[in-house]
Order: sequence, then C-alpha cells, then structure tokens
Amino acid sequence: MNRLLLGLPLAAVAASAAYAAGPDLGAVQQSATNWPAILMFLFFVLLTLGITYKAAKGTKSAADFYAAGGGISAGTNSLAIAGDYMSAASFLGISGLVYTSGFDGLIYSTGFLVGWPIVLFLIAERLRNLGKFTFADVASFRLDQTSIRIISAVGTLVVVAFYLIAQMVGAGKLIQLLFGLPYLYAVIIVGVLMIVYVAFGGMKATTWVQVIKACLLLGGATFMAGAVLFKYGFNPETLFAASVQVHPKGDAIMAPGGLVSNPVEALSLGVGLMFGTAGLPHILMRFFTVSDAQAARKSVFYATGLIGYFYILTFIIGFGGIALLMSDPIYFKLGPAGAFDKLKDMIGGTNMVAVNLANAVGGPYFLGFISAVAFATILAVVAGLTLAGASAISHDLYAQVIARGRTTEKHEVNLSKISAVVIGIVAIYLGYVFENQNVAFMVGLAFAVAASCNFPVLAMSILWRGTTTWGALAGGLVGLLAAVTMVVLSKAVWVTTLGNPAPLFPYDNPALFSMPLAFATIWVVSLLDKSRRAQRERAAFEAQYVRSETGIGAAGAHAH
Repeated sequence: MNRLLLGLPLAAVAASAAYAAGPDLGAVQQSATNWPAILMFLFFVLLTLGITYKAAKGTKSAADFYAAGGGISAGTNSLAIAGDYMSAASFLGISGLVYTSGFDGLIYSTGFLVGWPIVLFLIAERLRNLGKFTFADVASFRLDQTSIRIISAVGTLVVVAFYLIAQMVGAGKLIQLLFGLPYLYAVIIVGVLMIVYVAFGGMKATTWVQVIKACLLLGGATFMAGAVLFKYGFNPETLFAASVQVHPKGDAIMAPGGLVSNPVEALSLGVGLMFGTAGLPHILMRFFTVSDAQAARKSVFYATGLIGYFYILTFIIGFGGIALLMSDPIYFKLGPAGAFDKLKDMIGGTNMVAVNLANAVGGPYFLGFISAVAFATILAVVAGLTLAGASAISHDLYAQVIARGRTTEKHEVNLSKISAVVIGIVAIYLGYVFENQNVAFMVGLAFAVAASCNFPVLAMSILWRGTTTWGALAGGLVGLLAAVTMVVLSKAVWVTTLGNPAPLFPYDNPALFSMPLAFATIWVVSLLDKSRRAQRERAAFEAQYVRSETGIGAAGAHAH
C-alpha cells in the first residue's frame, strides 16, 4: 500500500513547526503523471525565477545577500516568516492526525503556535538590535567571537543538515506520489532550484519565494476549509456530529488523551515545540531583514496571527476528511467484496487526507493546485535552510573566525554563494542516498539541537549578566551532545532504525532533559569562571542591555 508519512508520528519523534518533510515516508509507488499539478508548479517556478533574476541585480552587498538590505516591511516579513514556518508536514501531517485521532490532533495544531510568544517577548527585538546577519552575531556580542561563533555555527549546521536530508527525501517521495515523476528527478529539481534561489537572489529571492508560497498555501487551505464548512451550513457542530457518525472510534474522537498519553512525553514535546522555535537559525535570520526592532516585533505579531489561522484551518480540514472521505470508497484501496479499513487503507496513506479532500471539494484542478502548493512549500523551506547554512559557513566561520574580519564583503558573499551550491549538491546526494531510510530521527534531532544548543546559548547571552564565554561554550556543547545522544538512544533510532530490542532512553522527545541540562551547564560554568575575561564580559552586559532594549547603535536598513 502506498504510504506517505510526511507529517508527525503519532507519539514518536519531536516535531517542529518548520518541518517540510518529516518521518519515514515509507514505500511510495510512482503514480500517473498529474499534469495540472505539474503545470501549476511550473508557473510557480517561472514566477519565482523571475523574482530571483530581479533580486540578483539588486544584491550588491553582504547586507543585501544575508538580510535583503534590512528593507523588508513588517507585513511582507510576517508573510515570509509564516511561509518559512507553515510546512508541508503541518498541512498534510496534522490534517492526517486529526483524521485518525480527531480532537487529539489539536495538540500539534496548538503546539506549533505556542513558541511564538517566546520569540515575540524574549527574542525578536533584542535580536534585531544586537545582530546583523545571523544569531551568532547576537550570542557573541560581548563574548569571545571565535568560541561562540564556532558553537553557534555548529548548532546551525547540524539543524540545517538534518532538516535538509529529511526535506529532500520528503520532496522526492511527495512528487513521486503526487506528480508521477521519478524520485531522483524530484530531488534534483528541488536541489537545483534552491541553489538558484539562494546563490543568485540571496535573502531577497528567498523572502519572495516564501511570501508567494504562504499566500498560495493560506488561500488553498482557506478555500478547502470554507468548502467543507459550506457543506455543513458553516456550523462546526454539524461537521463534528457527522464525523462522529462515520469514524470507527465514534465519540472518542472528540476526547483528548489517545495520541500522546504519556505525560512526560507530552511535556517534553511541548517544551521542544516552544523553545525549539526560538533556536531555528532560518527563522531567526528573518528578523535581520527588517529596518528596526519595532518592525521585527510587528513581524512576529502578524506572523503569529497568520500561523494560528492556518492551524485552525488544518483542524477543520482533518474533520472534513473524516466526514467527506470515510464513506467514499474511491479514496481507499479496496479488499475482497469492496471492504476497506477507514484508518489504514486510504490511497497514499492518511497524510494524503488534505490532498484527497481537495479532489472531493474542488475536483482535479484544485487537487493539482494543492499538490503544487505542497511541493512549493518544501521548496520555500529548503531555500531558507540553505541560506542559513551558507551564512554560518561564510559569515560566522570564515569571515569572523578564520579571516578574523580581514576580508571584503564581495569575497564573503562569493564564498556564501559557493557554500549554497555545495550545500545544494550535498543535499541532492544525501536525499538520494537516504531514499529508503527512516529519516524521522533526523527531524527530531534537528529540532532537539535547536532547543538544547542554539536557544540556551542565545537566551543566556542576552538575558543573564553572569554568562561567560566558557559557560556558553560548555552549555552549548553539552546541549548538543545530550540531544544527539538521547535521540540516538531513543526508540526512533535505537530500535526502529538500528534494530535493537529495546531503547536505552525511554522518550522520543529529549528537550525536557537536554535543554535544562544546557542551561544548568551555562549557569554553573559561568559562576565558576573567575578569569579576567569573564569579568570584562560581565562588565560589558550594561552596554549590551541598553542597546538590546533601545536599539541605540543598531544597524539600520541598508542604503542603496
């Protein structure tokens, strides 16, 4: 049976709202060529390539390449943030979870949203006031440049690497199932396009790819949810009643507790979702694209509204799938005498609920549109990840650590473009190599590292006077190693991937344990650090605090 597990496992690997392709995609068979989807996707590609060409002509400095010159408006940036954040896994995965588990799918819909108040109140303004291009600029503001940039860049590259592998595999499987293209072709298409967007257009092109994708996804999801509600007189109660009647679990789909029943696992998942968002490098880069801290705050505020609206739509779409698809055998693989299992036999797997529902409410052309949007979604997110990885290599590692500032903007940008090409080629290769592997743990590992390495280093460096270089470096390393070790020893890797009989770490979501360990290490090591450098770093906190709160001395928008 065709299975496409693009979303989040029911109680497995820690999920992230930035997933563009998640857990094991299973054995996917190539379907018939979907020409409407291919034509719509080609239109999207041509439109974004035109934008990339225009952006390339206006990308002349490092500020242009990394941060679009700081000239993106708050409204545009909020759409770009939403486009970077609303993934194919969110769209397909959550609607699939709601389809199988009902009300419990809401834990992911809301879980994906709760990280944004952390970003809004703790991170956004301070990040824009203190940084320039990457979050390592902020973490190393008063600490040792070399040490902090190395640990920040390593955290960034680990997140980017594992996300990209999962997303390249997801893109290949998705296109194989929806478009009818061979897996290798799909991986190459995604890789080449993300190289073009990033290497030629930089942040400007990446921003507009994400904005267009966000508009398409919001528009498509709105139409689908609206069509579902229209069939039930715009009365959610009627929709829920119809769903209860046809779902095998009956009234149980309206009760919580079946999806994540272990309270420790649920708490750890929540911690990861909340704080991991504030450590995702491709999300944090977006705050340097606006003119000032006020615009950064507005960007987060608007984006939170858009993202919240989107996840409400996925909830409606999931119940729409229950009500409209479960009683229609054309969407299922039929057994003897036309029998089928409503939860297991859907063509393409339950994560194709949204795609099949698109056909049910809008016909083949709307099906083609939603399929093209799902592919565009992956493309937009991999472009943002590639830019974050290239920036870590060229700006953080080369310009600040290796060359120690003795380089030109042109040379730095050229190195970043070369890095984007290399990252793209490596992503294509790894996507091909991992075609038949379970990549679930890679997504979980990326998110765990964001919550356990990047976020503690960033938060403690800007919020606690006592943080020292040795503390941040030790805490970042401990968080990174703890997250990696716990994921490897969990059921998702130790049992499912490596074939051992039992996991050595009992939970699939490590953030509840690895993140506090990182914070505690930063605190203890910083308190024990009595060096002269530590004293200077503590004394420099006042100047950092004033700038982080007022923006005095922060870089403005780039003038052309």
